[in-house]
Amino acid sequence: MTEFSAGQVIWTSRLKEAYGESVELEDENGKASVYEIIAEFDVQGRSYAVLQDSERIGEQEILRIVVSQGGPPELESIEDDDEWEDVSELYDELTFPGDEV
Repeated sequence: MTEFSAGQVIWTSRLKEAYGESVELEDENGKASVYEIIAEFDVQGRSYAVLQDSERIGEQEILRIVVSQGGPPELESIEDDDEWEDVSELYDELTFPGDEV
């Protein structure tokens, strides 16, 4: 996968428009948790969301946003390690632009 750059990012608000400031997600065991929607953005034709678990402050999740035609936006895990790493590094760059090493 190609690396993303900050200049390619388009900020969005699909999830907030559909669900408000937070979403409730279930884990594989059926336990529901509320996540605050921190950021949403598109890059290279894909959409991503950064979520903050309301019970575990400081821990953020990055998920892909999938929108089916005529349906509400849905979230899915990023299974590809390279894609997850690229998106994670991009979000760090967007959040802390002066911290490059």
